[in-house]
Amino acid sequence: MTASTKPRWRFRRPSVLPGFGITFGYTILCLSLVVLIPLGALVVRASGLGLSGILEVAADPRVASALKISFGVSLLAALTASVFGFLVAWVLTRYRFPGRRIVDAVVDLPFALPTAVAGIALAQVYAPNGVIGAQLERIGIKAAYTPVGIFIAMVFIGLPFAVRTVQPLIAEIDKEVEEASATLGASRRATLWKVVLPPLIPAVLTGFALAFARGVGEYGSIIFIAGNLPYVSEIAPLLIVIKLSEYDYAGAAAIATIMLGISFLTLLAINLIQAWSRRRFGYV
Repeated sequence: MTASTKPRWRFRRPSVLPGFGITFGYTILCLSLVVLIPLGALVVRASGLGLSGILEVAADPRVASALKISFGVSLLAALTASVFGFLVAWVLTRYRFPGRRIVDAVVDLPFALPTAVAGIALAQVYAPNGVIGAQLERIGIKAAYTPVGIFIAMVFIGLPFAVRTVQPLIAEIDKEVEEASATLGASRRATLWKVVLPPLIPAVLTGFALAFARGVGEYGSIIFIAGNLPYVSEIAPLLIVIKLSEYDYAGAAAIATIMLGISFLTLLAINLIQAWSRRRFGYV
């Protein structure tokens, strides 16, 4: 085969691990059984309504309000979790203090707690008669049973993703790089923006994407603190459950398909930005 007739792409040659063909086929099979086939069945079920029917479901004021709350609050919560997650990861990595290992373990609690337990705990604390909720009520902020409560729950479940994705990269940054920057006359702010942050941006974006995805699909830890008031604090996953309880399977599938499409486009955009940041800053 001449150079002009060679295929434009081909599988990368196997690594030291043998059995590339078997493992690749097994990967595709598992991915299909666990992800692709169920999602495809969901789309097929919703397609029974037709495009006009799906658009009609999306245009319903209650559905539109639930989608707006789910995606809007998830976006804001993921941004907040990314900022505070970076700070927490920096403190846990760069500082030594009594109880550091305990704090490091506490970060993973949202992973281990059942979502219902987390929701009940947050509702108790942020309720009007709760420890924190009562203090917030005094300054005119109502947390529980409002979108504020949804935001708190989403930050709670998203923070571990933001911490754990960036923490290993912070540990890899040599302190001598920061010292060299200071030696060359750079201020602390310049060192942060030009030396520390560039290699961490892809990891921060990854944590943001994971926190956003978890927040959009979260159910158990939110319904206890949200209040679940239509047009006010009702999330899209709850509306899907309501549709299923009413035996409106097509409507539930339509809402789920809309959420799937919006989530896919959002995560695709985040991944494109992440890939650009890797090329831009030279960390591949």
